[in-house]
Amino acid sequence: MTLSQDKIKAFKERIESEKTKLEGELNALGRDINNKGDWMATPGEQMGPVENADADESIQAGYVEEFEARVAEVDILEQQHEKMAQALQQIAKGTYGTCEVCKASIEEDRLTANPSAATCKAHMK
Repeated sequence: MTLSQDKIKAFKERIESEKTKLEGELNALGRDINNKGDWMATPGEQMGPVENADADESIQAGYVEEFEARVAEVDILEQQHEKMAQALQQIAKGTYGTCEVCKASIEEDRLTANPSAATCKAHMK
């Protein structure tokens, strides 16, 4: 089943909105290197200078743990952002809603649940 232009437009608006939200979350945790969608985690506001020799070891360990958590979160959000960007590229090319494995139409309920889905239900990972 091919999606109507109205449905594609609605999915596009939703994807753009979610992509913008992800960018806000990513910018809160890091910065976009060279404005190319490649984010790098930055230390949080609560983190002090880790290199301070006078800082308590447990405080430094807490800073490191917080930074590692930020790195992991940036990685997950960056992957989601990339999927949104790919879905928008597919819309622009006219291939949105086509399974990248079997080239069949992706079920509408799957796209409703995940508008950046690249595969049909049969080829979900």
